Amino acid sequence: MTLGVVVLTMGDRERELRALLDSVAAQDGEAVSVVVLGQGSALPDLPAWVEGVELPENLGIPGGRNAGVAWLRQHGGVDVVVVLDDDGLLPGTGTLQLVREAFAADPRLGIVSFRIAGEEGLTQRRHVPRLGASDPLKSGPVTTYLGGGHAIRMSVIDEVGEFPAPFFYAHEETDFAWRALDAGWDIHYRADMVLRHPRTEASRHAVYYRNTARNRVWLAKRHLPAVLVPVYLMTWTAYTIKQRPPREGLTAWWSGFLEGLRTPCPPRKPIRWRTVWRMTRLGRPPVI
Repeated sequence: MTLGVVVLTMGDRERELRALLDSVAAQDGEAVSVVVLGQGSALPDLPAWVEGVELPENLGIPGGRNAGVAWLRQHGGVDVVVVLDDDGLLPGTGTLQLVREAFAADPRLGIVSFRIAGEEGLTQRRHVPRLGASDPLKSGPVTTYLGGGHAIRMSVIDEVGEFPAPFFYAHEETDFAWRALDAGWDIHYRADMVLRHPRTEASRHAVYYRNTARNRVWLAKRHLPAVLVPVYLMTWTAYTIKQRPPREGLTAWWSGFLEGLRTPCPPRKPIRWRTVWRMTRLGRPPVI
């Protein structure tokens, strides 16, 4: 079970990136292929065993991951792609071996979501991919995964397609997860596979409110049965208003929402009703 690691960077976290790469090098088991992609930026000096690719422009998170997957394919291919944030760190040396064992043991396992923990070892509520943010130390099947640290079987990408590049940032994981679930693959959250990551808020990104709203609309238009689209969008609108974002944030959110309604983001391929039921049984129907 061969692994390839993809890391995206803007070139402004040289110290954190080096610490991440050191933690990858310290992993048990056979060596892995690692490619670091600079998103329209120059790369710092990298270890000799790491490949660096400087993209001509910032392709966004899904576009950058697509470029990383393409690089791995062109250089021999791997069985599983591991994606890690450039300011993350693997505190345990057995994490990638756990990834190998998980995928080798279950041929229908398509995606593994790591547990993201802050420096103090605690996991933020938004980093638990279950409704209600139940016990972050509980592993099990889920309906989505965490972008900062995850692993995807390459054959899942072969079957369901690339990450949605037009999304640029926000909800690209949910889009891919829904397609994987609809194709019959399983997604597991593994509390024992830990990525240490600084405690942050998603709203730190300037495009957070606008892209979150726009991509929610695109997600619904692309993948939900028609009758569920308005239910999903009304649910998220109510949730957003309840969170009382700042005035500037709410203005950007409505701008993104209207942009999502006005503009297409093909292709449209609604998930099957049996997938809706499967997600409901897993605790997260695709209207919440």
